[in-house]
Amino acid sequence: MLSNWLKESRYTVVLTGAGMSTESGLPDFRSAGKGMWTKEDPSKIASTEALNRNVERFFEFYRHRVLGLKDCRPHKGHELLAKWEKKGVIKSIITQNVDGFHGKAGSENVLELHGTLQRVHCQTCGKEYGNETYAEERFHCDCGGKLRPSVVLFGEMLPEDALMRAAEESEKADLFIVLGSSLTVTPANQFPLIAKQNGAKLVIVNMEPTEFDIYADLVINNRKIGEVLQEADKNLSRKK
Repeated sequence: MLSNWLKESRYTVVLTGAGMSTESGLPDFRSAGKGMWTKEDPSKIASTEALNRNVERFFEFYRHRVLGLKDCRPHKGHELLAKWEKKGVIKSIITQNVDGFHGKAGSENVLELHGTLQRVHCQTCGKEYGNETYAEERFHCDCGGKLRPSVVLFGEMLPEDALMRAAEESEKADLFIVLGSSLTVTPANQFPLIAKQNGAKLVIVNMEPTEFDIYADLVINNRKIGEVLQEADKNLSRKK
């Protein structure tokens, strides 16, 4: 069914969440009992306040996250989405993830709602650097300002441009596919509804049920995203 809808669709938009990243080996930091969040309150460590008042702990925390990225890579699902974009099967990806793996896999039209850990920038002058600065424990810009990850911190607003473009893409979609999101975080969870309200078919692929499943035309639970996409890709290939 999914492959048929992909073939028929003129404008397919994909929304990815934490489940997309966990298949690459990255922890879902919002889940209970997972590593870095069991002893720390993320709203206090990954925050603008920590950057200004507890900067050593802030640097330590984000260096840990950057090093975690170095041990992982995009999985087959990321690669297939990039392949589909090049072939025109999908038009864009909206992501809640900050790992930057969609770009690393070759996707180009990616809207990163929460920014990316692949880059850091100076809080003072805005100069950008690659995240190797954190891996090498270099936390200050040439100008002397503090380098911070190019992600949305607790206490900051999401980037307005990315939100507007995501809403526009959702309105254009005639097929909207959610991959690995529990759809509990606003405003990202509104984009599937925007698409649905504008006549799109809605597909939700997530290990566990979501509260938005009642709006979906197809729900796939308890299956890995990479496997679902590989199966759809095989069916797409057969039809050509």
